Amino acid sequence: MIALKILEAIANCFYVFLLMIFVRCLLTWFPFVNWDNPILKMLRVSTDLYLDWFRKIIPPIGMFDISPMVAGFVLIILRNITLYGAVFLFSALGLLR
Repeated sequence: MIALKILEAIANCFYVFLLMIFVRCLLTWFPFVNWDNPILKMLRVSTDLYLDWFRKIIPPIGMFDISPMVAGFVLIILRNITLYGAVFLFSALGLLR
């Protein structure tokens, strides 16, 4: 039973970070957003650590930055790999039935 809670927590962490990336992208459309706000600054700093990897590889197409979309797809793939690996591990240890 605890193994299911651990798997749920792992999945929720990925979902929260994906939601943070989505909110960060939406907020960039509004020029009046004050990025010095502590909450928005935390959002920007925490998501940009991940998004900067993709911004280095993928150049903007015109005025559109598609790196957050690619980063989201990669995050979903990493989530699936992590969850399937955890299910396999918990099954091998006999913690999941």
